[in-house]
Amino acid sequence: MKLSQVKNVLKNIEQIGFQLPDGSLVPNHFHVTEVGKVSKHFIDCGGTLRQEEVVNFQLWNADDYDHRLHPEKLLSIIELSEKVLKIEDHEVEVEYQGETIGKFGIDFDGTNFLLTTKQTDCLAKDACGIPAEKPKVKLSDLNQEPCCGPDGNCC
Repeated sequence: MKLSQVKNVLKNIEQIGFQLPDGSLVPNHFHVTEVGKVSKHFIDCGGTLRQEEVVNFQLWNADDYDHRLHPEKLLSIIELSEKVLKIEDHEVEVEYQGETIGKFGIDFDGTNFLLTTKQTDCLAKDACGIPAEKPKVKLSDLNQEPCCGPDGNCC
């Protein structure tokens, strides 16, 4: 989701919920400890110079069980961040502490913000010689040798 979409959702809900990919909910006493702009300037494995920018929310749980962040408060934090940090309408990533800090995409299902999994990818597949699609092999074309016999081809 882009930041403008998150803001529109916040204007139309009464409470904020974040749901992890496994279906569990982030405890409702979470804090948004950061709203920021993250810029990444890098060279991919094919030698192409690239730049990416995302909006980052960091969620954190404390022992403050009476705390509840309301949509209008998060909206005001976002608007202040846009003004002070000159944040534009970029995709939003969410950081949340599990066994380590996880980075998630974000979506909305009509009730909760959904923290979606993210994947790494090669940005220069053509330069690396990585095929666009895994080649398909017919089982009938495979070598008929036993795999793990003394004359096999697996060890």
